[in-house]
Amino acid sequence: MEQPRWTADHIPDQTGRTFVVTGATSGLGLATTRALARRGGHVILAVRDQTKGRRIAAELPGARLDVRHVDLADLDSVRAFAGRLHAEYARVDVLINNAGVMAPPRTLSPQGHELQFACNHLGHFALTGLLLDLLSAGDDPRVVTVSSLNHRKARIDFDDLHGERSYSPMGAYNQSKLANAVFGHELHRRLTATGSPVRSLLAHPGYTATALQMRASTAALRLLLGRIGNPLLAQRPDQGALPQLYAATAPDAAAGDFIGPDGAGELRGSPKRVPLSATATDPAVGSRLWDLSEHLTGIRFALPATR
Repeated sequence: MEQPRWTADHIPDQTGRTFVVTGATSGLGLATTRALARRGGHVILAVRDQTKGRRIAAELPGARLDVRHVDLADLDSVRAFAGRLHAEYARVDVLINNAGVMAPPRTLSPQGHELQFACNHLGHFALTGLLLDLLSAGDDPRVVTVSSLNHRKARIDFDDLHGERSYSPMGAYNQSKLANAVFGHELHRRLTATGSPVRSLLAHPGYTATALQMRASTAALRLLLGRIGNPLLAQRPDQGALPQLYAATAPDAAAGDFIGPDGAGELRGSPKRVPLSATATDPAVGSRLWDLSEHLTGIRFALPATR
């Protein structure tokens, strides 16, 4: 008999489990936070706008929600956030690396990195490394990194990583989403090799209507992605969040899985396992990006020696 399509109603009881969700005040992050809270999860909203975060928390009376400030594009802010979590919590069960920016004009982070690469990849790389000890103490601990369909059309330009010679807003976005995919897979490989209890999974939302499309750098992109694409093709955030919710909570979600929608072109639908690109699983690319990310962030992952 065909199994019913997975929905948020299938999320097991999450009472007693602690989640960190980056970018939790809008779009996929907000939908993820609401779904986890409804199932009893304790959610730490890792957000840039604490006022907005507190307003969202007030809209969910009875939910266990904590609002904490972090700017993923600023590595100093990431370190400060991780330090506060270590002072307040003994463990984290699930980290959902969800926050992102999409197609802005070329902008540099406080550390001088291209903004999309800094926020979407480097900030999450650093945050994962800084919280790895709290995750290792968790119950069925998982790291879920949100990538994109666009990772399959991208490459990482290691010779012009920050767009100094040539910058395309969407090209840099696609590069950052490939970096997410490479990181999630390489993290899975390293965690498995060292016998860590932490599992790394990846997810993508298909084509989901969020505020990202309306913040693109040009009017043409905002028109194409937001005003035309969103109404015609996109699914709602509560549907688009299902792949990352599945990766974060489903008992049968396995380490290394990439979860996306099951519809045509993986644009919309219910969660299913989908393939990563060949580049995302290339060990040479994974090792090179990992070494570079450690260099750019100054973060070394506290992984035990390989068994």
